[in-house]
Amino acid sequence: MPAETTDDSRRYRPDPTVLTALTSPRLLTREVLAGLVVGLALIPEAIAFSIIAGVDPKVGLFSAFIMATSIAILGGRPAMISAATGAVALVIAPVAREHGMDMFIATVILAGIFQILLAVAGVAKLIRFIPRSVMVGFVNALSILVFAAQVPHVIGVPWMVYPLLVLAVVVLVFMPKLTKIVPAPLVTIVLVTGIAVVFALDVPTVSDQGELPRSLPSLFLPHVPLTWETLRTIAPYSLAMALVGLMESLMTAKLVDEITDTHSNKTRESWGQGAANMISGLFGGMGGCAMIGQTMINVRASGARTRISTFMAGAFLLLFVVVLGDIVGMIPMVALAAIMMMVCVDTFDWHSIRPTTLRKLPKSETFVMVATVAVVVATGNLAIGVVVGVFVASVLFVRRVAHFVTVERTVTEAIARYAVRGELFFASSNDLTTQFHYTHDPSRVVIDMSESHVWDASSVAALDAIVTKYEALGTSVELIGMNTYTEALHARLSGGLG
Repeated sequence: MPAETTDDSRRYRPDPTVLTALTSPRLLTREVLAGLVVGLALIPEAIAFSIIAGVDPKVGLFSAFIMATSIAILGGRPAMISAATGAVALVIAPVAREHGMDMFIATVILAGIFQILLAVAGVAKLIRFIPRSVMVGFVNALSILVFAAQVPHVIGVPWMVYPLLVLAVVVLVFMPKLTKIVPAPLVTIVLVTGIAVVFALDVPTVSDQGELPRSLPSLFLPHVPLTWETLRTIAPYSLAMALVGLMESLMTAKLVDEITDTHSNKTRESWGQGAANMISGLFGGMGGCAMIGQTMINVRASGARTRISTFMAGAFLLLFVVVLGDIVGMIPMVALAAIMMMVCVDTFDWHSIRPTTLRKLPKSETFVMVATVAVVVATGNLAIGVVVGVFVASVLFVRRVAHFVTVERTVTEAIARYAVRGELFFASSNDLTTQFHYTHDPSRVVIDMSESHVWDASSVAALDAIVTKYEALGTSVELIGMNTYTEALHARLSGGLG
């Protein structure tokens, strides 16, 4: 047991560590500047998601601050950004609208409790059952959704927005080729804002998105009756929020693992998300989960790798909205929209839709990827898309595996021998009974199971049906070659399935 603990701690050890970054001026600068950029990018998103949830903008902003700073300490995936999100806002919006703010906050707190319970139950381990095709669909769909969310900031706006958009894109594309010491998104924000202020350009700004708070968040205890009626009202929303939040967070963590070529502790991330949501609710926040857009800004565009960047994103956000609100309010929305658009372009898996890739991949995997993208884009809900994608992939897999079972017949010396090969389960064993020549076989039949494996009761029932048919004809049947598991399962279930 101690050896396993040591192996796990080594596997999940971040590189670089927080201590390494704190003792390296170059790494520390990179982490702090990354947090600065993400902190700015979080502001309009948090305001927009507050509007979706039907609450005051400060609820989303405070939630973004609390989620980011809390998960930086509690979470299992360094450098990943968690804050108020659109998916969570959509799930719990009816609570604020129909039952009021106190019930809304109680829903968020209960969702955090559910996430901790799910973490203890080991739900994080289920991430391994999500196929790569679903993961690619998840990333592509999210890129499309985030990109589409930026379009209103560049359509139907004053014409001066477009030169600023072009300038922002040029900086974002070419700045990293010249130097990566200063993040290109930060240079973009400063340059575009400076031009807009100096030339007094009339373009939409952050302040147009909603009023920024002027005070720090305070403790908020929801005044709701502690009754079964209250639980029955909020529990469905809380459970839905918990599942959606965990799914987005774990999928995003898996994506960051692949980008950084590191491992992260998904179980710790799960209960960390739950604790962060509880803390957010206790301070009047709307809760949330991991944000793939801001995470990509942090990890891919800015090169952050430690918890420092996540913590600083939350800290800078609070500083910006409470202390520097007037200055932050002057940032043109086109600067933030351009950053998000370029992140989406970089995040989208273009390789997955190349003709050469599509020709090589099995059509079933392409179909799963397309189905995931289509459902996510149609519903705007990542969780629904991922569930549908996994379901479609499972059905196609079962359908494919069902045809792998073969039965080979040989007749020698008045004995019919059948060699069964392949995995026997509910799908593959359905037509097993049709592959035997009952009336044309001699008086003795041997069924060789040495190259097959029985997985479930359906397969045992199929074998029983075969034996019963032969016995009804007066033919003796012998099953040989069963492996240990198959023999134990057959002995336990045979004859008792009706």
